[in-house]
Amino acid sequence: MIKLDIFSDPVCPWCYIGKTYLDRALEAEPGHMFEIEWHPFQLNPDMPAGGADRASYLAEKFGGRERAAAIYDRIEHAAREAGIEIDFSRITRTPNTLDAHRLIHWAGLEGRQSMVKGALFRAYFREGRDIGDRAVLADIGAASGLDREMLVRLLDSDADREGILARDAHARERGVSAVPTFVIANRYVLQGAQPADLWRKAIAELAEQAQAEAEGPSEGPAEGTAQG
Repeated sequence: MIKLDIFSDPVCPWCYIGKTYLDRALEAEPGHMFEIEWHPFQLNPDMPAGGADRASYLAEKFGGRERAAAIYDRIEHAAREAGIEIDFSRITRTPNTLDAHRLIHWAGLEGRQSMVKGALFRAYFREGRDIGDRAVLADIGAASGLDREMLVRLLDSDADREGILARDAHARERGVSAVPTFVIANRYVLQGAQPADLWRKAIAELAEQAQAEAEGPSEGPAEGTAQG
């Protein structure tokens, strides 16, 4: 297996688009060797615990409502090209995502990380649900097969909070400054929402490299998909 580490935030639309493209490539290449792990990265690490009014927050972040609208118009266009339904009109609050990252971590302990990640994207971008609300997070986890009562207890505690913050800080120390960021085999870095064709090409190249290594020393180093 080849480790694929993904740094992402569930309120990042480009992360949603990037996961969609990756999922399509993996479905088309069922023999892929990727072992995927999702890692925390908060786009808005200083967001208040209760979140903020989305329209006001984006206007302040991007220098006015018109500029924010133009940026998100481009994102909507990219989502349509990817065949993704996003309804920004239903999103009223920008949440703090620390608890969502805790949920993703716990889902990983039960082999359900990608499932929960996808559910968070759909809940936020398609249904306009507040994924900073702990009851909403417990519902999302339960719908993905996790124990809801256990999640409620964990979310009401500080369990793994400091660990998530430390992992987020470590990612920044390693040079992650934007998401999605994909790290293949701890060697090659891809940033941004990459098309499915690129992922299929990467899968083929990695399979060829693995076969060559199994057969014996090669004459030269194998080329990476992309390097940061």
